Amino acid sequence: MHSGALELALVLLLAAVIAVPVFKKFGLGAVLGYLAAGVVLGPDGLGFVQDADRILGAAEIGVVMLLFVIGLELSPSRLKVMRRSVFGAGAAQVALCAVVLGSLLLLDHFQWKSALIVGIALALSSTAVGLQLLSEHKALNTDYGRLGFAILLFQDLIAIPLLAAIPLLGGAKNQTLHWSDVAVALGALAVVILCGRPVLRRLFNIIARTRSPEVFTAMALLVVLGTAWFMQEAGLSPSLGAFLAGVLLSDSEFRHELESQIEPFKGLLLGLFFIAVGMGIDLDRVVAEPGLVAIGVVALLVVKFGLLFAIGKVAKLSTRHAVMLGSVLWLGGEFAFVVFNEAQRVHLLGAANHDRLVAVVGLSMALTPLLMLALLRLLGSEHKAGDARPADAVDTDGTQPKVLIAGMGRFGQVVARLLTAQKIPFVALESNPDTVSDLRRFGNKLYYGDPTRPEMLRASGGEHIRVFVITLDDPDANMRATRLIRRMYPQAVVLARARNRQHAWRLMDMSAEPFREVFGTSLELSERLLVALGLSADTARSHVQRFREHDEKLLRDQYLVYDDEAAVIQTSRDARADLMRLFEADAGRDANTSEDDDRSRG
Repeated sequence: MHSGALELALVLLLAAVIAVPVFKKFGLGAVLGYLAAGVVLGPDGLGFVQDADRILGAAEIGVVMLLFVIGLELSPSRLKVMRRSVFGAGAAQVALCAVVLGSLLLLDHFQWKSALIVGIALALSSTAVGLQLLSEHKALNTDYGRLGFAILLFQDLIAIPLLAAIPLLGGAKNQTLHWSDVAVALGALAVVILCGRPVLRRLFNIIARTRSPEVFTAMALLVVLGTAWFMQEAGLSPSLGAFLAGVLLSDSEFRHELESQIEPFKGLLLGLFFIAVGMGIDLDRVVAEPGLVAIGVVALLVVKFGLLFAIGKVAKLSTRHAVMLGSVLWLGGEFAFVVFNEAQRVHLLGAANHDRLVAVVGLSMALTPLLMLALLRLLGSEHKAGDARPADAVDTDGTQPKVLIAGMGRFGQVVARLLTAQKIPFVALESNPDTVSDLRRFGNKLYYGDPTRPEMLRASGGEHIRVFVITLDDPDANMRATRLIRRMYPQAVVLARARNRQHAWRLMDMSAEPFREVFGTSLELSERLLVALGLSADTARSHVQRFREHDEKLLRDQYLVYDDEAAVIQTSRDARADLMRLFEADAGRDANTSEDDDRSRG
């Protein structure tokens, strides 16, 4: 189809919004929907798009952004908790699969460099499909789900040096390795690693102070694409630059804001990448060599399944869970497409083998959800609630905060200090960059971001939060944040700062528990005032406690009629009179008690 950019964009978007919901409805996942849409639109399908390579080149930006987000999530503390499973089981899976699959490729007359690169690429599994399957089957917190997550994390790590090594191996194919190229590559890495963190944080601090969301978005995209371009110019993979930029910013105050800004672009462009991959699957090659492609798919699945099953048993998984681990991760991965394209670009892989390998990985991704459904039916339902858990099983949620504080003004800081003293992990968001900068200097852990935006809550791990503490200075912003949280996470507890009674009632409308910001301190002052006027400390404390209970009851009673001004006024008058009677009764009892004491002494 010879069409303009607008028509092409419309066709791709239409294919995505049709294919993805259909595939997800049948439990096959978004990735497979994108791949199927690409096959249908591609030159071997309906032929709507003929220049798939041009689209793939642009869509690879989605992979660059995926690596940036992975870098943002990869903090050293997280790796430390998962180190045994990540670097034990993960390294064993990649090494064993690469050796076996690479050896099979050598038997098929591949050169050793090509066999090494392709073997490692085939050892990688699809993070998108694997995590999606675990999530759909509610298996993320099972033994095999935790181990699978750790293996996928190591695969994401090993993909980075693999991509970096391809240009060097390609340049050294028929000649001695140019050490000047190595020096340039190492120099580029040193510049990014040593200078990137302070420079990037300084730049984002400046941009955040402009209070212009569109400028912050532009800066985020500039950093991702700029570091990718810098690495590409140094002869390394652009994905490596994006990954390093993410790692350098993973512990910064802008981490969640960056993730929320990049996520929409990443999702859309990654979907476009899968569509382009689907277009690139050579159906003519599959039809011409069905036996060869089928053998490749079977070999990939069998080798990876067998080794994953063995790793699962070594990790002390039950037989059922070891089987499930193999069935989730035996497919090829999206990084393999990037590796194959990069290897072909530097002449490590011929066009025919490239097409065969893309078809093998694509078909393995398409078959895995179907095979997993069949396997689940064969195994039947889970019959043991307490399957054995490996001694070093990774709890992916073990360090995941369960509390989110929205707003780190004076109110929020007190809550944060108490949680810190109790060693309770939490996420704190503040939209004022000056406040973020000041508090971080004192060692407080908080992030720059607007909690009234849904993408910000998602990036902050909102699905894991049990209690949201809303302490924003602006009452309207408090209401927007509470309303958004109630819509996105209806089961969570929401404790919200209220400016006054009217504000408290509106928060109660959304099932939030309001805390009036000056109520407590006003009662403390009142108690001190009563003592200064001559009352005993115990009597003053009792009066203040009675007043607190009475006022909280009044707040709940008036909530039922707060939209009727006359009723609110009347309840206030009645409550005032009732409270005066209560205190008069207390005074009478105190007087009688005093007289009795005098008689007993007389």
